[in-house]
Amino acid sequence: MSDGFIPKHGGYKSLLSYQKAEIVFDATVYFCNHFIDPRSRTHDQMVQAARSGKQNIIEGSMASGTSKEMEIKLINVARASLEELLADYRDFLRVRGLEEWPADHAYTRRLRQLNRIPNATYADFRKGIESPDPVIAANVIIGLIRVASFLLYRQLGQLERAFLQEGGLRERMTRARLKARGGFR
Repeated sequence: MSDGFIPKHGGYKSLLSYQKAEIVFDATVYFCNHFIDPRSRTHDQMVQAARSGKQNIIEGSMASGTSKEMEIKLINVARASLEELLADYRDFLRVRGLEEWPADHAYTRRLRQLNRIPNATYADFRKGIESPDPVIAANVIIGLIRVASFLLYRQLGQLERAFLQEGGLRERMTRARLKARGGFR
């Protein structure tokens, strides 16, 4: 914790959850522009769900300095948006009679290897995301969404533990005021 009562906040670009969510957003824009009718509600909803996943991580990170409650809520909204997007990709495959890769599929195993690359970017996943085969593209993005969602789940756990240990803004303000006054009067 810093000397003041507003802790350092922001820094979302260094969060793995944000990095994966950004790849998911860029991948979803590409996917929808190539495999979903651009005039359809599905196109707009998928892009907006992907955007919401990314943007709520940013907003939560920036709000964290003054509201742990808001940060937790926004990170949970990000996760919920990505889960909605995951359902859209699964629906895309299911209604077309296409296969969602099982955990032991060779491409799923390759995707797990790619997800272990430190500071991975869109470029690391480009071949799969931009595949002309929608089965490959959708499954790669499904894998990325699962990783982002898992990272957000872990992040929520860390936020909960930090809140229990450090408290919220009002508690930090009181501690800072008491410290500035030299303790209780």
